[in-house]
Amino acid sequence: MVENDTLDSQERVPDELELGSVFPSPTREQWEAEVLKVLNRRRPPGQELPIDKAMARLRSKTVEGITIEPLYTRDDRALGFPALAPFDRGATIRSGEMDGWDVRQLHEDPEAATTRQHVLNDLERGANSVWLRTGSDAIDPADLGAVLEDVLLDLAAVVVSSREHQTASAAALAQVWKDRGIDLTTATGNLGLDALGLAAVTGTAPDLGPHREWVAAALEGLPGVRALSVDALPYHEAGASDADELGLAIATGVAYLRDLEEAGIAPADAFGQVEFRVSATADQFLTIARLRALRRLWSRVGEVVGVPAELRGARQHAVTSWRMMSRDDAYVNVLRTTIACFAASVGGAEAITVLPFDTVHGLPNDFSRRIARNTQVILAEESNIARVNDPAGGSFFVEQLTDQLAEAGWAWFQQIEAAGGMTKAVNTALITDRLAASTAERDRRLSDRSAPLTGVSMFPQSVEPVIDRTPRPVAPESALPRRRDAEIFEGLRDRTTALAETNGRQPAVLLAALGTRRDFGARETFTTALLGVAGIGAPLVEGTDPSAFATGLKEAGTKVAVLCSSAKMYAEHGAAVANALRDAGATTVLIAGNAKELGDAPEGTVDGTLFAGVDTVPLLTSILDTLETAR
Repeated sequence: MVENDTLDSQERVPDELELGSVFPSPTREQWEAEVLKVLNRRRPPGQELPIDKAMARLRSKTVEGITIEPLYTRDDRALGFPALAPFDRGATIRSGEMDGWDVRQLHEDPEAATTRQHVLNDLERGANSVWLRTGSDAIDPADLGAVLEDVLLDLAAVVVSSREHQTASAAALAQVWKDRGIDLTTATGNLGLDALGLAAVTGTAPDLGPHREWVAAALEGLPGVRALSVDALPYHEAGASDADELGLAIATGVAYLRDLEEAGIAPADAFGQVEFRVSATADQFLTIARLRALRRLWSRVGEVVGVPAELRGARQHAVTSWRMMSRDDAYVNVLRTTIACFAASVGGAEAITVLPFDTVHGLPNDFSRRIARNTQVILAEESNIARVNDPAGGSFFVEQLTDQLAEAGWAWFQQIEAAGGMTKAVNTALITDRLAASTAERDRRLSDRSAPLTGVSMFPQSVEPVIDRTPRPVAPESALPRRRDAEIFEGLRDRTTALAETNGRQPAVLLAALGTRRDFGARETFTTALLGVAGIGAPLVEGTDPSAFATGLKEAGTKVAVLCSSAKMYAEHGAAVANALRDAGATTVLIAGNAKELGDAPEGTVDGTLFAGVDTVPLLTSILDTLETAR
């Protein structure tokens, strides 16, 4: 009987399973109806939102003004193939083996013996190329031979970069290859020439002369080596948006093509000498779309200048963003860099660098370098991302975001071209003003926490673990501003720490929690976390007796208090508690919520409000100003 049942069930299994066929396809109208149900759930009759206003509430914009829709639908575009123009889907083919991208870790410790050991450790444990940064605060170009002593240079690619000594670094690396006696046709890497990038960070006039010399040398005797690196990281670190970074990278590449063509180097040969170094951030979709868009734009440049279609692909070296790294709650950086590495891989980067989580604290140690390296290895070999070509291809959202970024980046590139090209535009207000505008918009989003930073502006730790690292050497001055997103909050935390050291106690704001936890719980939790962004303590007094709050204020040793409760409790007790706090010496009384909830209380009963979306930086700055003057 059992055997017959088994046979019958097998006979009933169809050859092809169409698992979605039994479900009806929802229409957009049905989806919109569900949206309206949610958004109008608590709105009174007659004041419901129509669908156009509901959709407006669900849309968001990127820093450069690109609109992100709440829903994307099929557009039936031709998807194309990886490694074919216009290269949206990748400039190379991933074979399915574990060779999806170069695991390229950064080395910049000026101590040659230490760097030599770190290079060896990385190559033995998963890395397959080496990135050496030279400079007065990094590796001396004269030490490249010692640093690379243990490296099999015919197997591992070596890339150099510098914001000071580019020509010397290129010469030193070429000399190492020669001194080691390897077959120069097997050498791979990049000589790191980027004259416009150097001009941008030093504030000097660009000199493209060395480009011609080294490109000619690479074409003649180093077939596996690229001479030029279009490094967009300085612009990213100066505040560039995704579209800004795209336009600046393409404009720089075009300027190099023009100069090389004047020197008699054909565009097809020049194309093979350029590698783009770009950022990868924790905004995974923007990173994926930006890498795809850069390849499309560079392919279009190649088409215009007559490069054969198969040679128009842009090679990209993606580096997890230094700008997104935080000093406080530094272990969250592991999550940020994992997302960024994932996005760089999905976006089709040929080489990826993951910055160690303790980068902000100083020179990374063995442990943090291992975590950074293994982030790539695990994603490639255990998550199998390295086996897949363009896994985001066909996503309605990613495809349209690629279109939007490509259009915005190309429009910015055209503005630079109209100003005479990147060679003339570098170090001018055209670029610096654009970067400043992007920075200002990003700062606004950071401050109101619509762009939250986990562990910094959201869910901050009350006590930071000690991360002791070797300090970095003093870096040379940069003509481009260089600032991390978290710095505007870290400065607040530093003020609190200094005030605590001066007074011998943590600065605090009294939370006047009216009623019971059922009344004040939600707003007390919100306020405690908000004050914690600056490291300010939040002692709590609960109840409805005004004298208890007055006593609590004196015991806390503060001049600032925040009322926390429900609208009902505010209307009944808020004014009396606020007056008692002022009589006890409070110079600033705030309310969590809306001042209108105080009912008939006279205007001026409270000095300000705390709410979701409040401009956090000026609020906390004002509180710290009061606490400092009241000590």
